[in-house]
Amino acid sequence: MAGRYPLILAMDTATRCSTVSLTRGTMAQGEVIACLSLSSSITHSRRLISCVDHLFRETEIGWEDIDAIAVGLGPGSFTGLRIGMATAKGFAAAADKHLAGVPTLDALAAMCATDKPIQAVMDARKKQVYTATYQFETEGCRFIRTSEIEVVFPNELGKRISKPTMLVGDGIATYGGLWQEQLGKLVSFAPSQLHFPSATAVGLLCGKNVSEEKYLDITQATPVYVRASDAELSLADKKKSAKMGGEKK
Repeated sequence: MAGRYPLILAMDTATRCSTVSLTRGTMAQGEVIACLSLSSSITHSRRLISCVDHLFRETEIGWEDIDAIAVGLGPGSFTGLRIGMATAKGFAAAADKHLAGVPTLDALAAMCATDKPIQAVMDARKKQVYTATYQFETEGCRFIRTSEIEVVFPNELGKRISKPTMLVGDGIATYGGLWQEQLGKLVSFAPSQLHFPSATAVGLLCGKNVSEEKYLDITQATPVYVRASDAELSLADKKKSAKMGGEKK
């Protein structure tokens, strides 16, 4: 990679939006070569690989030109995250490329430019949101995550916000009215076009990791789920019921 910025194929499937991109460099010094984002009822597994093929054809870039694969780690849709991670790992293994990743919430926040704190909010279903807080630092064009990534109820999140804050993410579509009523002028919303993750942000954020050779282990890397899946919760309930039934005997 000496003498040039790394070329990264990035993708994110944490939401209903499939997004892939080709980027060089970092948020501070980089460029977007191509990006394709599709939001529909078609599953990620049916369109992700075709989207990558389309980018390669249109840009005349091949696997030999790619330095690393980047993937949005979530949180988000459990099925979407598994598809994204499996696809990214498959690409990395087949093309003998390094794998890098960043949380999807980081990528959402990175698309906002404001001196206010940024609250990334993604609809987590079950009347909850995935969220984390960020601060943009002009020097070095850096986004600092200032809280843990967690899942919370929307009204509980509103109680934590005590100073002017910008919110970004698809959680706004569902709970924006609640936060507006709860917080008034303390809250502002990023433009609608920024509410879904973009692979460009994933790629440029991972550019720093790649330049510093901070890679994911292809055999060990997993998405950031934050909470247990419905299947895991159901299994836990069955085990609990079986244990209680055994104790009663």
